[in-house]
Amino acid sequence: MRNALGLLLGGTLPGLLKPAPACAAPGRGDPWTTLIDVDACDGCGACVRACRARNLERVPLPARPLPRPFPSWVRNQDWSDRREVTDRLTPYNWLYIQSCTVRAASGTRRIFLPRRCMHCINPPCVNLCPTGAARQRRNGAVYIDQGVCLGDSQCDRACPWMIPRRQSGVGLYLNLAPRFVGNGQMFKCDYCQDLLDQGQQPACIAACPRQAQSIGPREEMVHRARALAAERGGDIFGLNENGGTNSLYVFSQPFRDVEAELLRQDEIGFGRPSLRPAGASMDKENRLLSTVLLAPLAGAALAGVRLWREKQKRRRS
Repeated sequence: MRNALGLLLGGTLPGLLKPAPACAAPGRGDPWTTLIDVDACDGCGACVRACRARNLERVPLPARPLPRPFPSWVRNQDWSDRREVTDRLTPYNWLYIQSCTVRAASGTRRIFLPRRCMHCINPPCVNLCPTGAARQRRNGAVYIDQGVCLGDSQCDRACPWMIPRRQSGVGLYLNLAPRFVGNGQMFKCDYCQDLLDQGQQPACIAACPRQAQSIGPREEMVHRARALAAERGGDIFGLNENGGTNSLYVFSQPFRDVEAELLRQDEIGFGRPSLRPAGASMDKENRLLSTVLLAPLAGAALAGVRLWREKQKRRRS
């Protein structure tokens, strides 16, 4: 059904990435994986600026006035007058630097985590998108096809970190039934998929002056992440979360402690992703899928109750 609706709506990497052969499909080969060294990141923001320079103008400004969605509890989401915001993920800002203070043996220190889409190996956003707009390329890039996206936010709800952000008043739904079909378009990091296809680094990685981010075949990046974690007595985030992702974070302290500090310092919220614990894989997707599968049964049961009530009324009359 998803594919049918989708049809209806109709530089070489220095050292690490060689001029690219086609990556094998996820699960049968090795997609490109990013490694972020949290100990090396100083929060300079070069990655954020590079991402915005490449992607900001790709997000259109909305038509005004924004269509009033139906039913009334559906809310428009408009960031067009806040395009300069960089302290969280928005439709116009696909990468931001999350930060908190942690306790260390030498006292306290400020740490920085570049946050964007995790590019899951088995992405629930792709599996649950009703129009097929959320897709995954053979190189591991998870992206949104703006040609068929209606902004219904299923990808946001399916994502354990609520990464995709919606901009109302843009996209295909304006030409359909803008009050009743969709509510804009969803936007997030697309892994600079075209650069990967050319054997180049994503813009954020190429811009990092401290080489805190690197990219390569998943097997190689996992090996490197494990070696760094073992050397520092540290931890890896993204290796097992949500069934495994193509974004790996390495830090010299446990990420559960970082998550606790982010919560304590109010650094988690709208557009500011959490660090979910390992093992929290596909639970959310399974719940959503169960809801979808049970919906026809629930509808049939409700119809049966209504018919029974009508029969009872006729008998009494």
